[in-house]
Amino acid sequence: MVNSEDWEWDATLFSGSAAYYDAGRVAYPPALADAIGAELGLDGTGRLLDVGCGPGSLTLPLAPKFASAVGVDADPDMLEAGRRNAEAAGIGTVEWRHLRAEELPAGLGTFRMAVFAQSFHWMDRSLVARRVRDMLEPGGAWVHVSATTHRGLEGDDPLPQPRPPWKGIERLVARYIGPVRRAGQGHLPNGTPGWEESFMPEAGYTGPTRIAVDNGDCVERDAEAVVAAVFSLSSSAPHLFAERLPAFEADLRRLLHDASPSGRFAERYGPVEAVIWRP
Repeated sequence: MVNSEDWEWDATLFSGSAAYYDAGRVAYPPALADAIGAELGLDGTGRLLDVGCGPGSLTLPLAPKFASAVGVDADPDMLEAGRRNAEAAGIGTVEWRHLRAEELPAGLGTFRMAVFAQSFHWMDRSLVARRVRDMLEPGGAWVHVSATTHRGLEGDDPLPQPRPPWKGIERLVARYIGPVRRAGQGHLPNGTPGWEESFMPEAGYTGPTRIAVDNGDCVERDAEAVVAAVFSLSSSAPHLFAERLPAFEADLRRLLHDASPSGRFAERYGPVEAVIWRP
């Protein structure tokens, strides 16, 4: 589990967030899937495993580089969103499975590549790393993707629109649900742990190889996207506000209007890093 004595995983971690995820998160740059494909020589064969796939944010960009894919997530609403997104994109090669990573291998077979995009920190990392290693075929690879897609970088360089008032948003969330970071039914007083690469050699992997992909120039978003970004987070998932959700959303929208009466915002996003390990 995440290294905190005050928190254990539960099924409400992202409860209610799936409806906001696509609108609230900036898409991974198209160059990311291409860079991973070039590094690993992906040619449309083999199988992809996306663990903690959410609504298919990276599953679907990667899927055309494989014969088939399996997206695994512990939140059924995320998987339903993934199915809808796959249908809209005309991608029929992805199977969506409602599983926790700790339940793997779950009879899923072997894979050419397993990817974890902003998800590994929620898992029993030592256990999952070992189990997934045994699911990789000879020559296969584990890919960890690190990014921040709900908000941009802090800065004071001029942008065409105001930056979202993230510090004010954080204070507002704390006023409604408390100053200690929430996660499901519990709390993370020290925040979520970072990507700890020590788990990989211990589980029998070699590497890593690192790929950094620029996430583009300035991104403009409207107030609806910023509201969605807030509700896409485990730390401010809709269920945490209970009966106070309408009041919180009203206060959030007032805060955003005060920051930008036009309802338009702009941000710069940092690079996306893919870290590749091989068993």
